[in-house]
Amino acid sequence: MPIAYFIIFIIFIALIIYAVKVISGKKNNYAIPDDAAITNILSQHVSYYKKLSKEDKKKFTEAVKAFLTEIKITAVKTDIDDLDKVFVAAGAVIPIFRFPGWKYNNIGEVLLYPDSFSHDYQQSGAERNILGMVGTGAMQRMMILSRQSVRTGFMNDEDGRNTTIHEFVHLVDKNDGSIDGIPETLLSRKNIKAWTKIIEEKQEDIEEGNSDIDPYALTNDAEFLAVASEYYFEQPDKMKENHPDLFALLTEIFIKNV
Repeated sequence: MPIAYFIIFIIFIALIIYAVKVISGKKNNYAIPDDAAITNILSQHVSYYKKLSKEDKKKFTEAVKAFLTEIKITAVKTDIDDLDKVFVAAGAVIPIFRFPGWKYNNIGEVLLYPDSFSHDYQQSGAERNILGMVGTGAMQRMMILSRQSVRTGFMNDEDGRNTTIHEFVHLVDKNDGSIDGIPETLLSRKNIKAWTKIIEEKQEDIEEGNSDIDPYALTNDAEFLAVASEYYFEQPDKMKENHPDLFALLTEIFIKNV
């Protein structure tokens, strides 16, 4: 067997092994919470939902149910209950709530890990610093989330951080074909230029210590979009006051383009 084919074969086997490791320990519970349970959880814990009109609250609940009908949520070496299901679905619905008919065609399953994990999906050992990840390769069309982080994101909505929203914004970003921080399908050509400019300006402010935006936004443009979106949806009034230019462009992305 030529060396090139042998290497490809080894990589293929390695991807299968990773997938098997992830699948091992899965607990499936696909029962969808009823309307009363969904509404109760949203009313208690999801600040975005609380601010909606009565009509929009009904639409949001229906969107949560639709997501749970179409996308599997599977626990891996942990448990799962209605709270987890509704939180994951809410994090998916929030970024696309103003996009009528939007479907997440680039995901089929969300895996819930108990806590942080490593880049190779390990839940023990060193370098377990990841709370959420959009899968690639053998994990294509999957998302992995830390169950603890999912809960913290909605139960503490005053810190501008929400891992679930963050990861689903990556999928919104991916709608144009790549996760690059430039949601081309959601911005006019003029505002794409304005968006790339504001990313550069805000990243400079973060580097200089003159910003309240999470420094993780310095990682790359894709992470800037996801981090800024967490802030936008969790603390819109604060962002509007502290970053009116960024707030305006995110409103263009998530609301005004509709």
